[in-house]
Amino acid sequence: MVKKLLLTVLMAAAGGSFVSAQEQEKEPKGSLSGEWRTFFMGTVNKGDLKDFYALGTGGHIGYSYKFSSKWKAGIRLYTTINTNIQDLTIPDETTGRISRYEVGLFDVMDAGNNFFVLPGELFLTYSSGTHSVTAGRMKRKSPLINPEDGRMIPTLLEGIWYDYKPSDSFRLQVAVLDRIAPRGVKKFYGIGESIGTYPSGRNKDGMSSQYAGNTDSDFIALAGLDMKITPSLKLTAWEYYVDNVFNSTFIRPELALNDQVTLAAEWLHQRKAGDGGNPLDSLSYFEDRYANMYGAQIAVKTAGSRFSLGYDYISDDGRFLFPREWGREGTFTFQKRERSEGTQKNHALVLTVDRSFGSENSVIGTVLSIGHVWKPDPTDAERNKYAIPAYTHINLDLSGSFQKLKGFEPELLLTWKIGDDAVTENPNFILNKVDMFQVNAVINYRF
Repeated sequence: MVKKLLLTVLMAAAGGSFVSAQEQEKEPKGSLSGEWRTFFMGTVNKGDLKDFYALGTGGHIGYSYKFSSKWKAGIRLYTTINTNIQDLTIPDETTGRISRYEVGLFDVMDAGNNFFVLPGELFLTYSSGTHSVTAGRMKRKSPLINPEDGRMIPTLLEGIWYDYKPSDSFRLQVAVLDRIAPRGVKKFYGIGESIGTYPSGRNKDGMSSQYAGNTDSDFIALAGLDMKITPSLKLTAWEYYVDNVFNSTFIRPELALNDQVTLAAEWLHQRKAGDGGNPLDSLSYFEDRYANMYGAQIAVKTAGSRFSLGYDYISDDGRFLFPREWGREGTFTFQKRERSEGTQKNHALVLTVDRSFGSENSVIGTVLSIGHVWKPDPTDAERNKYAIPAYTHINLDLSGSFQKLKGFEPELLLTWKIGDDAVTENPNFILNKVDMFQVNAVINYRF
């Protein structure tokens, strides 16, 4: 469907590009851009459990061409290379499991694949005034489907994306997607195929989930609204319909009490669609009739700093499920290197401090987040899909930008996850989940 439409649009672009030769002469023709990224990741696990390390390098290179002020086409190739400082195919001896995080720098479907190239973006965009339509392969961001750009290659989308922005106070986005390339995967998959390319945990009956390769879904239809209702009240609302699997409605109002203090709330409501992906319960992705998440946040700005305290609760109505393959959770309590997805009756509280240091020439950004997540017992498969114990989570994220070194942007992320004292000593509940420390050192060069 999308490929046929893209061909039609390309033909229209070819015809439309000759409407005004004078206009074309005023527009720049082609431009080259890219990024080179080198990424070290190391996870230190508890006691005799295996530690994992990886060093990846690669990036992307892209070329865009403007036919006129309204028509633009682009292509971007992504690549990742494993320098093989550790063989990621060798599992931990105690649990028989391989790296959870490091393999994501490369190919999560094949830990032994040390190199691949992905034609990740190939698109045509038509823009006219406040309207824009992009067809093809692209990178886009929304609260639940997003690039999740914390590895070597981000999550990429294929489909049609419409964007209407008449002012800074109103924006409407509508899209239909029929293929996705999950982060750390070497190709694009159909929507149903993409669900299960990451580890799939357990069904509610405690058996291993079998929906990978068995989920029937042809497309995602989504719509997003960002609007300022009053100068102090803002609303964000997104709707995601995953064909034959589920519907997710995400709503977030924000109220600025003054220049310093903002209050916000969020609600995520999910409903089963069709047969949840498969008519057989044992192969179905979305088993519950519905699920709910409720959240609140207070944020305070001071000179050079922002403090926020966020809380989210996943009710006992059902598991919050959204394919991990499609992006990170844009919720108040999300912290890098873990998620709340896959649980019900789950509480999370996170304090975040965001501050920048330096001058106009050199800026160091710091983000410190300290959170605690109260999870159901990891043996409770019905409420805890991925068997993750309750934990305390501390992240320190440092990033730099330098006027004299344009394009050079280093980043350091330190993560410490501490399991509750009451956690079982079962190593399957610990390895790569809790009682671990992780270092992420990244050097980005963008041009």
